[in-house]
Amino acid sequence: MSNKQLFIYNSLTSKKEKFVPINPPFVGLYVCGPTVYSEAHLGNVRTFLTFDIVYRYLTHLNYKVRYVRNITDVGHLVDDVDFGEDKIEKRARLEKIEPMEIVQKYTNSFHFTTQLFNLKNPDIEPSATGHIIEQIEMVQKIITHGYGYEINGSVYFDVKKYAEKFNYGELSGRKLDELLEQTRENLEGGEEKRFFADFAIWKKASPETIMKWNSPWGTGVPGWHLECSAMSTKYLGQQFDIHGGGMDLKFPHHECEIAQSVGSGSPSPVKYWMHGNMLTVNGSKMSKSLGNSFLPLELISGSHPLLEKGYDPMTVRFFFLQAQYRSTVDFSNEALQASEKGLKRLMSGIKLLENIKPSYSTSINLTSIIENCYSSMNDDFNTPITIAHLFDGLKQINLLNEGKETITINDLKTLKNHYSTFIFEILGLMPEKETSNPELLNETLNIILSLRKKAKENKDYSTSDFIRDELSKINITLKDNKDGTTWKIEN
Repeated sequence: MSNKQLFIYNSLTSKKEKFVPINPPFVGLYVCGPTVYSEAHLGNVRTFLTFDIVYRYLTHLNYKVRYVRNITDVGHLVDDVDFGEDKIEKRARLEKIEPMEIVQKYTNSFHFTTQLFNLKNPDIEPSATGHIIEQIEMVQKIITHGYGYEINGSVYFDVKKYAEKFNYGELSGRKLDELLEQTRENLEGGEEKRFFADFAIWKKASPETIMKWNSPWGTGVPGWHLECSAMSTKYLGQQFDIHGGGMDLKFPHHECEIAQSVGSGSPSPVKYWMHGNMLTVNGSKMSKSLGNSFLPLELISGSHPLLEKGYDPMTVRFFFLQAQYRSTVDFSNEALQASEKGLKRLMSGIKLLENIKPSYSTSINLTSIIENCYSSMNDDFNTPITIAHLFDGLKQINLLNEGKETITINDLKTLKNHYSTFIFEILGLMPEKETSNPELLNETLNIILSLRKKAKENKDYSTSDFIRDELSKINITLKDNKDGTTWKIEN
């Protein structure tokens, strides 16, 4: 293994910094998880894949990582503001079921998606509703320190007062002077705030609100930003190493997290802030309104109108890894098909390694092959360059296979271990499955049905039913019988 130092791009300082954990070899990693009111789309998948790679590589470097990724199941209002309806309750009214049924349904959906794309489970997956006490305690601390005020049963964070002593905007680059130029009229429904940039840390519940809790300020719900401050510090300490999320969360969500922690009397909570960039489709931002937002099963089956065919989840994973996480990546049929070919070539190279015969000497530069991969991963988890180095190594593997280069038995073992480690362990790609039916859809459905079978064996019937219902949406019908489950595509 390379002894070179890992560098991470820190959004807080806008530069790459040497990674030095607060309490080595322990590393605290917190990632903002999904708001479980709908299916995860591919933009979500890309964000969680980014931090799957971070988790995998840090673990490979022998750090003892505690990975915390939350579930937002209350407090996230429509349009990400401080007024209006909770996203989960709105969806529950549309589907005419209980809010917690929505939470369970789409939490199952999210977990199913992470399994499809081979994302590792976090060590802890806390939910906002499971940490109401901790959130109320944090609101009380913020009030005690003079940075929170209560009006009509709601509590707001006092941004102006905080900015007198601390740098509100240090993460996002926003300036309070710019915020001051805007007027109260710019914020519909925000009349009770002292300053329009103040944000809710506890919101009074309306009579029709279903999910609500008692507090010292009356019945209400925690603010969206509050949960991550409370849960991250509960499980990782007042200060921890890495906080990750999508670029869209930098402001206001992550900026408010810093303010809440500092405003409650704690130090600034995070040493390294990491943000993944967005996904575009054929040059346009992915959104449901534009009709270019893909759900995972639509991608696999090829049922979306913008797709020419279905793609294996590992093809999609490989496609994402061919772009650095801080850059945008454009999703298109051409790009996916190129990734499909590239992945096949990489997997073919792995198989070639099994056929190589060892010799009495090594003529290839094995050290360079290995060091190059570590060098790129140590440069802010640069997966596209790492993949390029793996492809460069394939040239040497081809020469070894043709007998034009030589390698000793020990070096051959090292080379095999290197490729296996980087492709399967660090990049998280899964080996091609041997099957008598080469059709992609058949292979993928076999994986899905095995996940459903496992869920049924564990008496997790909600997940089993969810898989059946989601497949039905793309015209794939399942039929259970005494011999197992069969499927067919309905016309």
